Amino acid sequence: MKKDVLHIIQENMAGLSKGQKRIAAYILSDYDKAAFMTASKLGELVGVSESTVVRFAALLGYDGYPAMQKALRELVRGKLTSLQRIQTSNDQLFSSDVINSVMQMDMEKIRIATEEVDRAAFTQVVDKLMGARHIYILGVRSSSFLAGYLYFYLHLIFENVTLVTSNSAGDILESILRIGPGDVLVGICFPRYSKATVKGVQFAHDRGADVVAITDSDMSPLYSLASSVLLARSDMISFVDSLVAPFSLLNALIVAAGHRKNTDIAQIFNRLEGIWDEYGVFGYSDES
Repeated sequence: MKKDVLHIIQENMAGLSKGQKRIAAYILSDYDKAAFMTASKLGELVGVSESTVVRFAALLGYDGYPAMQKALRELVRGKLTSLQRIQTSNDQLFSSDVINSVMQMDMEKIRIATEEVDRAAFTQVVDKLMGARHIYILGVRSSSFLAGYLYFYLHLIFENVTLVTSNSAGDILESILRIGPGDVLVGICFPRYSKATVKGVQFAHDRGADVVAITDSDMSPLYSLASSVLLARSDMISFVDSLVAPFSLLNALIVAAGHRKNTDIAQIFNRLEGIWDEYGVFGYSDES
């Protein structure tokens, strides 16, 4: 895994000027606050010019201050409390039209995912699902909705799918007790990363199963445990997780898997339509 910005700062500390060391010291002690400051504000706070802050970022190897700020935000996203998330997003959200702000943020995350999703890794994940002895899907807290959505469709495509529904680490381990080589565990986890999910993924990894991680960045604790990783951003919108990009990524995964089993899918849904009609699952009834 690549080094985070704090490690990079520590490694370069000896070669920094006096002013740059003040910037470094502040970031190392309060990186959660620095991540949301402009270069001008950070410079003002530590007593240096804005240009010194910009040169500091370049010295660390970043392509400008925004790139360093992005690295800091990646670092803190999984550690902010709900109250801190509200505080850091209030100015951004409520300085203009909330509907426009939120939807624009969501659209931007989907745009970024379109550009950043590794196509080779995506194909590899589909291959793993097609060849799996058994598929387990794990996601807790807000990620449980993603896991449930993926399960709803995959269990129509495959016969061998289990949704792990517990939020307890102990119950999760019991649910995947028999996992092993030939099986695939799809672990879905976004900030603030759940320890229960991480422990479940670690267990699957240790037992020789293929782990597919659907998460937000290479800073995620799932990243190093997975044989295949699909990344989609879930940056904060106040206390709410933005899950539009992960949902869109899952849609693509479901469609790709369904396309691979095109004939089977047609037969399955033809059978389902007959069952739905027979038992009046959809539509209106004249009976009160």
